[in-house]
Amino acid sequence: MTTENFDAALAQFDAAIATATTAMACYKVLQTLTEQIVGVKLFTVMTVDMTAELARRAYTSDAANYPASGTKPITYDDWFEIVHKKRNHFVANTLADIAKVFPDYELIGSLGCGSVVNLPVIAGDELLATVNMLHEEQYFTPERVDLITKYLSIPAKAAHLAALRLGK
Repeated sequence: MTTENFDAALAQFDAAIATATTAMACYKVLQTLTEQIVGVKLFTVMTVDMTAELARRAYTSDAANYPASGTKPITYDDWFEIVHKKRNHFVANTLADIAKVFPDYELIGSLGCGSVVNLPVIAGDELLATVNMLHEEQYFTPERVDLITKYLSIPAKAAHLAALRLGK
């Protein structure tokens, strides 16, 4: 994809997010941008409630296997350290590495996914959510992770804050 194509994708995102009328539409617009920028087999957004120590799936591209509104307890592990405390992307490029932090790794593998990037959504110095992108093993090369950082970090914030504004 060329710089012009990235710019066009961002312009489409901007126009679509400006006219979105539901939280789900906001996340769908972000999913579309993600597909255009890096590609994705499975796309979810998990919100974070540190008071209840729960993560809730606010959006999913695969409602049959990963329904929206599903919750899971927050686990204080290496993933938590990377994403919550250091506020960095978590990247795993093999199913074996995914298995170290995600107990549903077998389901992930059965969907043809073996790599993941979890992009933290931070605003007001608080982790609000993660955008979770999954694809085949070894998919998230350093170049693709750079594209995620460059082209998806700000839209992820915009989509999540718009979704909050429009209601869950």
